[in-house]
Amino acid sequence: MSHEHVSNIKRIWFVFGLLSVVTTVEVFLGIVKPELFYLNHFLGMNLLNWIFYILTIFKAYYIVWAFMHMEGERGSLRWAVVTPVIFLVLYLLFILLTEADYIFEVFKNATIKWNF
Repeated sequence: MSHEHVSNIKRIWFVFGLLSVVTTVEVFLGIVKPELFYLNHFLGMNLLNWIFYILTIFKAYYIVWAFMHMEGERGSLRWAVVTPVIFLVLYLLFILLTEADYIFEVFKNATIKWNF
């Protein structure tokens, strides 16, 4: 039984290029802050923040997919790894948005105004 060495240079460059493009888009949007995304809100947060969250989760998932070799695993193992992470990220977002809205309302309606 012989094992052939397979070069992954093309795959590595593809992953590097994809993650670089996504990061460049994030940085560009962070610098430019287009009014279309910045001034429109969805579920209590502006669209620009939603785009950042989605792109960051995409990058994290793709890093796990490519560098932890999850694409070669069985579907059940992939779901066993990904499902808890999805649940925890959604739970964290829920907690952060709920608490941030509460703190915003406290400061907005308080007699002491924001000093920052």
